[in-house]
Amino acid sequence: MSNIVVITLIGILGLLIVLFFIFVPIGLWISSLAANVKISIFNLIGMKLRRVVPSRIVLPLIKARKAGMNLGVNQLEAHYLAGGNVDNVVNALIASERAGIELPFEKAAAIDLAGRDVLEAVKMSVNPKVIETTNVSAVAKDGIELLVKARVTVRADLERLVGGAGEATILARIGEGIVTTVGSAQSHKEVLENPDDISKRVLSKGLDSGTAFEILSIDIADIDVGRNIGAQLQSLQAEADKNIAQAKAEERRAMAVAKEQEMRAYVVEAEAEVPKALAYALREGKMGVMDYYELQNLKADTDMRSSISGTGSIDADLTGDGRND
Repeated sequence: MSNIVVITLIGILGLLIVLFFIFVPIGLWISSLAANVKISIFNLIGMKLRRVVPSRIVLPLIKARKAGMNLGVNQLEAHYLAGGNVDNVVNALIASERAGIELPFEKAAAIDLAGRDVLEAVKMSVNPKVIETTNVSAVAKDGIELLVKARVTVRADLERLVGGAGEATILARIGEGIVTTVGSAQSHKEVLENPDDISKRVLSKGLDSGTAFEILSIDIADIDVGRNIGAQLQSLQAEADKNIAQAKAEERRAMAVAKEQEMRAYVVEAEAEVPKALAYALREGKMGVMDYYELQNLKADTDMRSSISGTGSIDADLTGDGRND
């Protein structure tokens, strides 16, 4: 019976030891002691209870202490619990210290929590980045389109990285500056002869204000001559003027046709009054019967003459002197 109890106690003790080594990261504790970083077992157990991965805190802390930085466990753990990347922040702090850039831990943590890559920002502060724009279409005063491509050299400004605009704003402002500068030129030849004028004017506008970058230089990489926008606009305007003139002419023709129809209606209406007038004249004795017959004969004679005249002209055309035998 005693053997069974001893074996049970040994099993329970072994299980407790295994659970202790599983729950308590002894390896990290030993590594911290070897690196002269004092972290107690209770701190590691507290991290486990707070659902913090101890390696995400201990390893960056060892790295920082080896780099000569005085960071505390509570700082790194608080940043981890806030959703930050502790290892990336520590790497950025080490890189900034080696480059002689002043970057406090609070500033680096704020940049990281803002969603920006703080290590990439430090690298860009040391090694400026070149941003190339797409072809920017601009039209000079002579109506010639120019396609301008520029290369912008920027350096990250750590002080304005939180709350500052990004690369898209820089590219938009550069495009606006190019369009304004080319549009103010009297001729596209002036721009082609002095492309550095674009760089000087755009750079003097202070386009990096309110952004997370500092513009170091703007270089014109390529300028291509595009379409003759002025000629196209004049052609479109001439076509529009022609259509307007045609519409107005059609309107006047329609009004003339309507006027003609109206006058013909007046004539028909007046002719309809003639028999009434004749009847009234006969009834009142102002015209005799013989006068009426003479008028009818005159009308018939006129119709006959008109008929003979029309027939004669046709016969003359068909049987005239010029025969086609």
